[in-house]
Amino acid sequence: MARVAFIGLGNMGGGMAANLAKKGHDVRAFDLSADALDKAKAAGCLPVASAVEACDGAEAVVTMLPAGKHVEGVYSDSVFGAAPASAILIDCSTIDVATAKRVGAAALAKGLTMVDAPVSGGIAAATAGTLTFMVGGAAEGFERAEPFLADMGKAVIHAGASGAGQAAKICNNMVLGAEMIATCEAFLLADKLGLDPQKFFDIASVSSGQSWSLTSYAPWPGVGPETPADRDYQGGFATALMLKDLRLAMEAAASVDADTPMGARAAELYAKFDEAGNGGLDFSAIIRMLGHQS
Repeated sequence: MARVAFIGLGNMGGGMAANLAKKGHDVRAFDLSADALDKAKAAGCLPVASAVEACDGAEAVVTMLPAGKHVEGVYSDSVFGAAPASAILIDCSTIDVATAKRVGAAALAKGLTMVDAPVSGGIAAATAGTLTFMVGGAAEGFERAEPFLADMGKAVIHAGASGAGQAAKICNNMVLGAEMIATCEAFLLADKLGLDPQKFFDIASVSSGQSWSLTSYAPWPGVGPETPADRDYQGGFATALMLKDLRLAMEAAASVDADTPMGARAAELYAKFDEAGNGGLDFSAIIRMLGHQS
């Protein structure tokens, strides 16, 4: 087992760090939140006073931070000066492709090996250790990062060169955002047409309308497997995070002159829903807004 620095213990990072500790790793955990550090300690991690201290003697450094500016700041101010040259650097944050490439290049210039490895699966998968990691970086970096990522997830996929992990993540979540809106619209239309939501689910889930948003994450309470819809849309993947990912996708699309009208419309609708004070609700709760539109 290895000494692992884990920086960023939010809703996702806390569960991920706990799973590394469960696998027997010596996890040195840092976060600005005292409560997050207390939870990490209870999960078997060793809380430390700074990111620099976490990196001391680490064989792997894992970061899970809110945005690109935080990733760039933590690596330039703390990780690059403290992590051993032999450490594998793994950023699991969801950030823009340009920043991921820039930080990766800065690591390489300092003789360090780094990968971008954003995740899919949400809080429940982070806690259960069933995340999917999409990894960008050189083959050597992927091979070194894979064992650590496997201890936190069910699938670890090499997407390509530096930045490819972030590209895969934002494309995937653009699909998810648009797909969930269409799924919500279909449930609402079925209901207005007098079709029982359970009957619609039974049919569509084994027909050409089948999708993950329908079959595994139905936005209508009481149908399919248990989802946030059955908990008044609490937990799951927050609307604010979906909006963040859609905006990253739109920025990326603009940077390469890609036409993404469905993604753009999804971003507009989630922005409207978020602005109405729903940022903390699961993203499937957008069905409430769609159901009140004329």
